[in-house]
Amino acid sequence: MVKNVEELKNTLHGVVEVDGWQKAKVADANKLRSSAIDTLVYESVFNSDQEVKTKTRWLIRELAKSLGCGSASIQGLYDAFGRGEVSGFTVPAVNVRGITYDFARAMFRVAKKNNIGPFVFEIAKSEMGYTDQRPDEYSACVLAAAVKENYAGPVFIQGDHFQFNAKKFAADPQKETEGIRSLISEAIAAQFYNIDIDSSTLVDLSKPTTIEQQRVNFELAAEMTALIRELEPQGTTISVGGEIGEVGGKNSTPEEFRAYMQGYVKALNAKKAGVKIISKISVQTGSSHGGVPLPDGTVARVKIDFNVLKDISEIARKEYGMAGTVQHGASTLPEELFDKFPGVGTAEIHLATGFQNLLYDLFPKEFRDTIYDYLRKNMADEKKPDMTDEQFIYKTRKKGFGPFKEQMWNLGKDWFEKANLELEKRFEFLFLKLNTKGTKSLVDKYIKS
Repeated sequence: MVKNVEELKNTLHGVVEVDGWQKAKVADANKLRSSAIDTLVYESVFNSDQEVKTKTRWLIRELAKSLGCGSASIQGLYDAFGRGEVSGFTVPAVNVRGITYDFARAMFRVAKKNNIGPFVFEIAKSEMGYTDQRPDEYSACVLAAAVKENYAGPVFIQGDHFQFNAKKFAADPQKETEGIRSLISEAIAAQFYNIDIDSSTLVDLSKPTTIEQQRVNFELAAEMTALIRELEPQGTTISVGGEIGEVGGKNSTPEEFRAYMQGYVKALNAKKAGVKIISKISVQTGSSHGGVPLPDGTVARVKIDFNVLKDISEIARKEYGMAGTVQHGASTLPEELFDKFPGVGTAEIHLATGFQNLLYDLFPKEFRDTIYDYLRKNMADEKKPDMTDEQFIYKTRKKGFGPFKEQMWNLGKDWFEKANLELEKRFEFLFLKLNTKGTKSLVDKYIKS
């Protein structure tokens, strides 16, 4: 580890030219990719000096932009979906909970191999906590991976589930809202140019009409959209997503979507007339985040209502010019379902727990057992009386990523070679099922980076 920013600057001599920490220029791209970027990203995550971390993350973002792989909004492509100029594939959005640099590198390799353009790296508000990855760090890791893999094209980084906590909102609406506003500001500063607002947790099904059930949801979504439009960089239209049905709850309906959009558009125009509305809508189709673990730790099969995706996507495109619906909680679904999503007009699909499960299966047994022992000791209050140990571990092991982050990054060359093969195999299977092969030209056409 370097001791300060001057030492950091000295280690980059002949590779990167830094002008007063205001501008940066690549002097030797080959040396940068061969080793310097590995050093930079490790310093950006694990150095104990906050100034070193901050400067290193800024530098990574500057270098990525100069090399043609900077952060971008997917809005232009989603507008093309809304106009009917693009169809037939679903954009994969992957939540990266751990080993983010190497995980992202594997995604970039698969994208290059298959000429894939639209794919999203995302992290949810809740994940930022238990994986110990704030937006500034996360975007640096993803963009460093793009530099390392010599990726050419825009990189889509997304804030997933910027979610209102229903209990905290009931206790203090202003405080909870300010927390989301602060997170949006932090994310945009870290070049998150795609943000999903999730106020669906505040839908009240006890209200007599659909529009009253959705009112708090669409009013807050409009307020956050207006804030995003104020904060987004000049020349960039951040892609904003909304949500009408909390994942794990009752299935969404066209009536709910129309009520939400009617209220949302009116509320947004009242705050700031003429600004861009949301580009997509997350709906509930029968899935749940992470799947439902059975007593033996395996995941229960679920039934997805594809008509929800189809019907609401059609309304979203025809009546509002949006890209369509978003499917959450998908990575643990049966493999035979994935090629059905493009056929019903699903614009985007979120994949998280399946990759987490893959990593845990690959961890050395001794290391995995160490994490599980930690969870049994430190997360014991999360174990319900009717839970088996297998169910408890399955539900809580996502919270092992933060405390064991550095150990995961240092599992060794042999482990990473094996893990990379498995990750790439899984990425390729899912991305091809979603019909994204050969879509790079569409991103080149519709995205201004």
